[in-house]
Amino acid sequence: MPKRVLLAKPRGYCAGVDRAVETVELALEKYGAPVYVRKEIVHNKYVVETLSDRGAIFVNETDEVPEGALVVFSAHGVSPAVHEEAAQRSLRTIDATCPLVTKVHKEAVRFAKEDYDILLIGHEGHEEVEGTAGEAPDHVQLVDTAEDAANVQVRDPAKVIWLSQTTLSVDETMVRVRQLKDRFPELQDPPSDDICYATSNRQTAVKTMAPSCDLVLVVGSKNSSNSVRLVEVALQHGAKASYLVDYAKEVDPAWLEGVETVGVTSGASVPDLLVMELLKYLESQGYGEVEEITTANEKIAFSLPRELRKDLVR
Repeated sequence: MPKRVLLAKPRGYCAGVDRAVETVELALEKYGAPVYVRKEIVHNKYVVETLSDRGAIFVNETDEVPEGALVVFSAHGVSPAVHEEAAQRSLRTIDATCPLVTKVHKEAVRFAKEDYDILLIGHEGHEEVEGTAGEAPDHVQLVDTAEDAANVQVRDPAKVIWLSQTTLSVDETMVRVRQLKDRFPELQDPPSDDICYATSNRQTAVKTMAPSCDLVLVVGSKNSSNSVRLVEVALQHGAKASYLVDYAKEVDPAWLEGVETVGVTSGASVPDLLVMELLKYLESQGYGEVEEITTANEKIAFSLPRELRKDLVR
């Protein structure tokens, strides 16, 4: 059989990432450098380096931003406490939180007001989880592992709901939900699906092509939750091997030994030029035939943050 590449579609940038990256680019154009950004605007090494070169300064916390300066909040969202700190330091803020993350924040606020126990399925320490939990710290408990699901305690089993981080594996999340429902049969589901359309679409594309692949290469950064999940999904659905790489140059030629079919995809925070570089590298290794595997066509776009829109129309 000839060597070939199966290229997943959809892959790469989702609407929330596109909006967040464009927000920093336009802020630099409109207000000039430096523009401070709290945490990585999106979890991608190349994007962060490129924006740094253009004058974005990435900080871990708002107290690292000079008083009165402009700070952009990343796509992963922040807690009310962070907004409060920014206000105390008279910072001008642009909130580039993905609208789908904002939706989960609003769900947390709403169910806390109704005095529910909220079980948040997500990865401990992830920025998105910290932001969501921060909306209702007295009501939210994080459920990351099977052990968490087995041990979490609630006040009233009839008044408990689960929410989730938007970038998880769909299948793994449902495993946690089933564990929790075994303990709390009246556990309520979120009013609408928390896992974002882009995360589930990218996982579906990988599930479709993985059984035909000897190797699946996922372009993405190690701190990108949805990219890491794509490697796991590929292995769970029949790929013989799968690796995460930021750049084509990270591919170990040994991975390609005896490999006929390579699957290629990328996480939701990855610009497509990095995928094109990988395809070019694979072509140089004899994988010239590329077939796109399309499982969905994404038409979603989000408008820019309000704070930026009002300045751009002037």
